[in-house]
Amino acid sequence: MNVSDFDYHLPPERIAQSPAEPRDSARLFAHAIGPDRSEHTRVSQLASLITGGDLVVVNDTRVRHARLYALRASGGEVELLLLERLQPALWRALARPAARLKSGEELSIAGGALLARAIERDPDGAAWRVDLYAPDGSREGLEELIELHGAPPLPPYIRRTRADREQIELDRERYQTIFASEPGAVAAPTAGLHFTQRLVDELAALGVQFARVTLHVGEGTFKPVSVEDTRQHVMHSERFELSAATVEAIELCRARGGRVLAVGTTCVRVLESCADDSGRLRAQSGRTQLFLTPGSPFRVVDALLTNFHLPRSTLLMLVAAFAGRERILRLYGEAVALGYRFYSYGDAMLLTDRPGER
Repeated sequence: MNVSDFDYHLPPERIAQSPAEPRDSARLFAHAIGPDRSEHTRVSQLASLITGGDLVVVNDTRVRHARLYALRASGGEVELLLLERLQPALWRALARPAARLKSGEELSIAGGALLARAIERDPDGAAWRVDLYAPDGSREGLEELIELHGAPPLPPYIRRTRADREQIELDRERYQTIFASEPGAVAAPTAGLHFTQRLVDELAALGVQFARVTLHVGEGTFKPVSVEDTRQHVMHSERFELSAATVEAIELCRARGGRVLAVGTTCVRVLESCADDSGRLRAQSGRTQLFLTPGSPFRVVDALLTNFHLPRSTLLMLVAAFAGRERILRLYGEAVALGYRFYSYGDAMLLTDRPGER
């Protein structure tokens, strides 16, 4: 298919700059695929749309405060975005401006509370490898220092400047799901941002169960697809883990006739990456480059709670694979007309009742 087949018009004012408060007060566009029926409600009313016996699968990745503002010895500023930890103190990082960095150069962060040394650029020139350490040379407690002195790595369509100190401080909490426990993401699994503990408790009281996967969202989630033919797109690789406990929870859900509801495209990618042709899951960890487009099979996921995604993005293609391209573009058009808020801090969509669903 062509990437342009997944385009749509979104007025800039529909891009959410802050989340709903409380989180579960976000609007919810609930759509049953089989009967082609829609309902407009709130995430707080999710209990009326799923049933006891269903299994809700969430992503427990935790977003690092991976944006670091560093000073060169010359006084010039360099912004580092930590992408991935390669060794205890060695990281892949995007640098801006990258051209000014030199191998061996030391950078000072937060007045010298944290230091970074530029080691070398990746062969493709896209990122630097940097060594992080404390002023005394220690490489212990780096995660804590990054959390303390870094800023949330918000996507570029959420407009923040360094002067927006109050908003950035709020983002430290609200750009993190209540399930976040495993550090490693450079972007939030945004469908999970809508959950509150009250909502989780309400669903649990109905007999809905929860299970977790881990997928550390990488920088590829923000990169535009640069080819026109989707078959030529090389999907970014992301680290994941599927536990034996979650595999067992899914097997028990199937046995009792419940549905597997994935919270977000990240959960879909983990579950569908780990399923064989018969839908049998195997606990494992590794990296996935799964790229789902219309026509791709879904062997595990029965329902999907997701945000509204960017035009021409792999996330939109995944949702279109689940519900059909023409259907999704029609629903997105309706959401725009009805004033829904889009992207990471925006509203949510629930897709259920797929034709041929178990």
